[in-house]
Amino acid sequence: MRILLIEDDAMLGRGLVQALEDAGISVDWVRDGQLGGEAVAVGGHGLVLLDLGLPGRSGLQILRSLRTAGDTRPILVITARDELDDRVTGLDLGADDYLVKPFEVKELLARMRAVLRRRGGQAISVLSTSEVELDMSSHEVTYRGVSQVLPAREFALMHALMERPGTILSRGQLEEKLYGWGEEVESNAIDVLIHYVRRKFDKPIIRNVRGAGWMIPK
Repeated sequence: MRILLIEDDAMLGRGLVQALEDAGISVDWVRDGQLGGEAVAVGGHGLVLLDLGLPGRSGLQILRSLRTAGDTRPILVITARDELDDRVTGLDLGADDYLVKPFEVKELLARMRAVLRRRGGQAISVLSTSEVELDMSSHEVTYRGVSQVLPAREFALMHALMERPGTILSRGQLEEKLYGWGEEVESNAIDVLIHYVRRKFDKPIIRNVRGAGWMIPK
């Protein structure tokens, strides 16, 4: 999954980027409200982590403009503002959740999973097809009775494919989901990840559609 982090605190931002990438999440990070507004307009992110106290343009202004424009992407507010009125305002403007700083990364990840489950109409943190099961909280993948906990990037690949089983994703689409802005991507990076996953399970776990991309059957 690829997310957008709008946060002006350099120390917190660096820590969040590292923690999220360690969890297999690709992060695009911008540090002020003006750039944040431009970044959300570009699109392509599965979730937005939004600070409220931003220079240039406030997080509430960004949130209001997104929802007014009909943008339904999940937005999780992360802020030091812990007053009840601030929380109510953020939620009323369309935030999906509200997390007060300081917080533990484990809680942030759990709230992100909960927001995504609610948006996807799922009650549990497991994605499954007829043969593959993916546990988003433990990073464990099970295929034909074989279970493995995958490294972050391999898990991110499987997550991208399991979000819409039966749908073919091209190389470009997978790269967009797995890698952030400015991150150098080797021409065979996706092929290497697929090779590693297949080696852990079996080749049919990820099906190649010649000339189009890859998919996981329903």
